[in-house]
Amino acid sequence: MSRVPSRLVSSEQPERPHASAGTGGALDVVGIGSPLVDVLSSASDAEIERTGLVKGTMTLVDLARAESIYEALGPTVEASGGSAANTMAGVAALGGAAGFVGKVADDPLGRVFTHDIGAAGVEFHPAVEKTGQGLEAVGTGRCLVLVGSDAERTMATHLGVATTISPSDIPADLVARGQIVYLEGYLWDLPPAKEALRRAIEVCHDNDGSVALSLSDPFCVERHQREFLDLLLDEVDVLFGNEEEVIMLFGVGSFDMALEAGEETGLLVAATRGAAGSVVTTAAGPVSVPAAPVDRVVDTTGAGDLYAAGFLFGLTHGVDPTGCARLGALCAGEVIGHLGARPQTDLVALANSAGLMES
Repeated sequence: MSRVPSRLVSSEQPERPHASAGTGGALDVVGIGSPLVDVLSSASDAEIERTGLVKGTMTLVDLARAESIYEALGPTVEASGGSAANTMAGVAALGGAAGFVGKVADDPLGRVFTHDIGAAGVEFHPAVEKTGQGLEAVGTGRCLVLVGSDAERTMATHLGVATTISPSDIPADLVARGQIVYLEGYLWDLPPAKEALRRAIEVCHDNDGSVALSLSDPFCVERHQREFLDLLLDEVDVLFGNEEEVIMLFGVGSFDMALEAGEETGLLVAATRGAAGSVVTTAAGPVSVPAAPVDRVVDTTGAGDLYAAGFLFGLTHGVDPTGCARLGALCAGEVIGHLGARPQTDLVALANSAGLMES
């Protein structure tokens, strides 16, 4: 039996005060993650290999290595990003009420990120680290995204002051307003951030909210498998991960075995499989949902983030898990059709045309 409260999967949602960004009303989802500015560049396999990065993964780097990789890149495009922030931007683009928690520096990139996420319709009360005392050499986080000819992305991330987020940086009043609090697994690499996430979980549960966790990256799962499994026992209600991540999490030999293990936890599990679509656990067992058709895959950056956005929007608006997966697939399909990790098409109109939302 799923631990997700029935109010999240009921087609009859209770009346809730409207909560556009900054109104102080209830929020559908509050995301907690690393605020980043993405720097995207096309790169051949040989160019990726020369950076020393492992293709298709995310590697944490210091500022010096980030600058070295940046110097080796061709033309770049800059855009505000960060996994959980992208998801919240997607929720807002669907018409949902979203909030975001993260730490930026008082620097140009921090101001860019703060402007962009507010312009996307997401409520953001940033924890701001003043520059000085060496912090100017850390700054707001940035993610170098090398997009291969196959549209797969390889990332080198310098988290900057995001690494210093702590429990005191968690705005309890904002977290308490969310139906679901969405945690970015990447943050589990950072001891102060780990405690900040635990604080957010506590606040969420104290206010009858549900917790969703994104596994984020296979290497992240490898580093924290035991702790993630412990979280599934009592703290997490909804789990997002790709096929490789969920197999690694449950320590099994196949995707089917991972789904069985996920069902045993009682969680609502949404597992993505790239072009093969996704599988979501339901009361009737696992259900496969196809990927949305796309004319051309340009950049897979943000595909999982936008899948989570569609899924969480649906979950907080009375859509059944299979319908949530379909909406997630639609959002993921939109974002992989262009460069960058945030939607460039009217997602509401797109969902309406696909019959996934009421007009």
